[in-house]
Amino acid sequence: METSRRTVLASAAAVGLTVAGAGASYASPGSGRTPTKELFGKLADGTKVYRWSLANGGTRMKVLSYGGIVQSLELPDRHGRYTNVSLGYDTIEAYVAGTTFFGALIGRYGNRIAKGRFTLDGRTHQLSVNDGENSLHGGAKGFDTRVWDVEPFADSTGVGLVLRYVSVDGEMGYPGTLRVKVTYTLTARGDWRIDYAATTDKATVVNLTNHTYYNLAGEGSGDIYGHELALAASRFTPTDAGLIPTGELAKVAGTPFDFRRAKTVGEDIRVSHEQLVTAKGFDHNWVLDKGITKRPEHFAALRDAESGRTLKIATTEPGVQFYSGNFLDGTLTGPSGRTYRQGDGLCLETQHFPDSPNQPKFPSTVLRPGQTYRSSTVHTFSAR
Repeated sequence: METSRRTVLASAAAVGLTVAGAGASYASPGSGRTPTKELFGKLADGTKVYRWSLANGGTRMKVLSYGGIVQSLELPDRHGRYTNVSLGYDTIEAYVAGTTFFGALIGRYGNRIAKGRFTLDGRTHQLSVNDGENSLHGGAKGFDTRVWDVEPFADSTGVGLVLRYVSVDGEMGYPGTLRVKVTYTLTARGDWRIDYAATTDKATVVNLTNHTYYNLAGEGSGDIYGHELALAASRFTPTDAGLIPTGELAKVAGTPFDFRRAKTVGEDIRVSHEQLVTAKGFDHNWVLDKGITKRPEHFAALRDAESGRTLKIATTEPGVQFYSGNFLDGTLTGPSGRTYRQGDGLCLETQHFPDSPNQPKFPSTVLRPGQTYRSSTVHTFSAR
């Protein structure tokens, strides 16, 4: 469903962040129709994978039942011209073969767990190891590789999809049967909201997120080093050579990791700093000043000056993994027919901190029977 330009009030100053040139744009909020689906492809075992299309408030999105993947996120620029701003593929075969987690739901545990091992209530659990000696994003067959049950809706909250998956006890080494529900909502003003919920029948660890790669100039248009980014975070978690946090909560002041006032992603990315050399750019967790909150609070603003597109993000989570696409190497081709090279997209993955199960000073990711894991993140888009 096409609508005119959205009217999302997108001043970065409204959330206490400074992004040069960011402002407000106005359009009439639209009511969306119930999402529609089409066959996207089949897995090797014959399982059908569907693509759902939804639109509301000027935002258009396409989501796969495979991995809950956001295959396309279309936004208008300041002139009302739409383009897809998320990196991805145009075939199910490419997603199955891929190792980049483009647009996917991540679980059971977003980010890394050292040596794929943690101890809970006196018992040590060995997880699937898929990142050197570490476990990354839930293991070799995490939630990004699972076919989710999808139910569309259109109601007073907006239009969207409810995605459900049951992760059985022992899957990828995690204890407990985890019942997961994730809701993608496009609101009447075009915000994209993600609400995560999960329950378990045994004590386990949970850290769910979404791994969309953004390029606000458009997928396949080049690098994101000119994007302006602001993060309300005074500290970050330095890592070792395996990108596992050392346990330190380091101050960003005086380092390339200081995005408290907006600067371009590329301004300091080539600085000779040990942490940047190790990760080949930014691939770190920022400790959000707001901490864990009951409702989503804004912490980030991202802007592409040429198109005028701005993304603001609010979350209940205490951290965000900012990844600057360091390992994109020109071997992958997107729907535009262009290859993705280093820095052609970036991720802002809201989360609890990496390796939290092994870091007693970090916020806990433990979920027990009778409790419900909840997390929410809201993406607000505008163009001026």
